[in-house]
Amino acid sequence: MVEYGNGIAKGPAGQVGGGTHPLAQGADPFATANRFVNDSWSWLTHLGTVELVVLAVAVFVGLLILRRVF
Repeated sequence: MVEYGNGIAKGPAGQVGGGTHPLAQGADPFATANRFVNDSWSWLTHLGTVELVVLAVAVFVGLLILRRVF
């Protein structure tokens, strides 16, 4: 697996036993928020013109309804 970049990540003898603790992996606490924004932007940029217009109208109508409620 060294050719795929996992030589150092797994240690010199490989990872023997059950994995590491989740806090010791150096996880990014904002990774899920970052992934959500990235996926949302990707979804929005792949919409067609008609779908974007329908979405804009739906947001506008939703804002009008919220204005009437409050």
